[in-house]
Formats: sequence, C-alpha cells, structure tokens
Amino acid sequence: MPGITYDDVKQAADRVAGHVRPVALAPADPVSEGGAEIWLALEYLQYTGSFKARGAQNFLRAHRASGTLPAAGVTIASGGNAGLACAWAARQQGVRATVFLPESAPPVKVGRLRSYGADVRLTGATYGEALAACEEFAATSGALASHAYDHPLIAAGAGTLMEEIHARLPELDTVVVSVGGGGLFTGVATAALHHGVRVVAVEPENCRALNAALEAGRVVDVPVDSVAADSLGASRASAMALSTAGRDGVRSVLVPDTAITAARQSLWDGHRIAVEHAASTALAALTHAPEEGGYGYRPGPGERVCVVLCGANTDPGSLS
Repeated sequence: MPGITYDDVKQAADRVAGHVRPVALAPADPVSEGGAEIWLALEYLQYTGSFKARGAQNFLRAHRASGTLPAAGVTIASGGNAGLACAWAARQQGVRATVFLPESAPPVKVGRLRSYGADVRLTGATYGEALAACEEFAATSGALASHAYDHPLIAAGAGTLMEEIHARLPELDTVVVSVGGGGLFTGVATAALHHGVRVVAVEPENCRALNAALEAGRVVDVPVDSVAADSLGASRASAMALSTAGRDGVRSVLVPDTAITAARQSLWDGHRIAVEHAASTALAALTHAPEEGGYGYRPGPGERVCVVLCGANTDPGSLS
C-alpha cells in the first residue's frame, strides 16, 4: 500500500533545516482526570501561519535537488494554508507560483497570496473548476503541480514537526493531531510510530474522511459540514493516510463542533492563543471525552501528551 517511511521524514528534516521555524512547545494546564502531562506544539507560529510551510519547502527543495523544478515554476489550486505555503516557499526558491482560486475567493486571501509574489488566477465558480484549470495549466505550461496534502514529499515535510517534538520531549507517550486530507497526520504518525509514540487522529464528526475510510476499509467520499471545514474539509482522505492509520498505535476519534469551538475559546481565554478551528480540533479530543461512541480521548494517569496546534490563519475577532 502507498505511504512514506521514516527515512523520508529524516531526509525532509535535512532539506528544511534552517528554512522553517523550529516548533515551540509550551506546557498546558492538565485537562484530564489523572493528572496527565499536556504539552502544546505551537506550530501556528510557523511561517505563513501553519504547518503547511514544511511540506511546501520539502516539495520544492527536493525537486530542485533532483533537477525537476521547471522554469515555469509551481502551481496549486488552494486559497487556504496550502496555497499560502506554496507561494511562500516558491518565493524562497526564486521560482514562480501560479495559484488558482474560484472567482468567489475572499479578497483578503487573494491579497495575501499576492503579497508572497504569487500569480493568482481566479477561475470558475467552485474549487473543482479552479482545480481543473490548475491541472490544465500544469499540462500546458510545464509547471510543477503541487497538492495540499496528497503527495509523499508534502507528508514527509509535515512529519518534520514530529521529529522536533520528539527531540524536545523524548519521553512523550502520545501525540494528538487534527486530520483533514491526511498529509499532516501521515507525516507526524510515521515519525511518531518510529519513536514508539502513540497517535490520536482527530476529526470533526461531520468531516470524517479518515474515520470513514477506516470503517470501510478503503478511501471513500464523505459529506463535509463542520466549523473546521475550511481547513479539515477534505471529502476523502489520502490513500497514504489510510495506510498509516491502519498501523498499531494509531487511534481515530471524532469530536463535535461544539467541542471544537469551546476548545478554541479556551485557548484564547487561558493562554491568549488564537488558532483556527482546525487546530482546536486536536485539543477538543482531550476536552470532550465521553466514555463511549468513539468520541474524544482520555489520557491515562501520568501520560505525557502533546497536542499539535497546526495553524492560526483565522479571524481573531470571532473570539470573545
């Protein structure tokens, strides 16, 4: 089955060293019975405001090293964190980034992409139409097509986050990570399992692409309806993510939107941390842990847990 290896993550760590911000870690107040030791990985402080910078750097640097980075540059269809990271990494590499968005894309996103030097193409009424235009552009121009999550280099780059966490917390028992399409999960889990660290993969109950794939035994399409859908709204998980999730030491859990929103507010109230709903989804697994139904995660007594806060491209005005 498809996937990445720990060696892929190690190679990515070598490529991106000095080109991404090392993750900062901070202790959090215990949020579970039994006095579990909870840490927060503050990856929202990363360049472009999310972990996506890691995969974008690894993707472009690997292609440059292999001589497969074309003069036409790189292209992607994404108005979110992946598009921002791609544009930023391309500027770092001195290559052109062409980013496709639907015509309805918010001006603030278009403006931010252009601030990174991207050539923004507004095409069609939906993301699907923008994606089709991106694919046609890649085929006709020779530009290198990137992807938000479904590529081994993107996933391995994301996994460098776990390497840094483990170096700082070598006695870590469990890492908790949000899942959308599965790029971050695949990379983090690959590194975590190598180090003997358990993985909790957290999804909104109505954006459960990975959870549904595990249930079906294959990648399936799912409906998308969550407060975190702007970042975790993939309609299907990658085959890489499904393969990784089937390994021993991985647990898939769901959380309701109410818990996601409450966890996001608690980060603001308790720590003055403003993150995306996608980031608070991971924390919601600890703060919303019923005993039955596959919801949430309750750490054991003395368990050392690190929660990945993956991004902060959000409107802080929505926090009270």
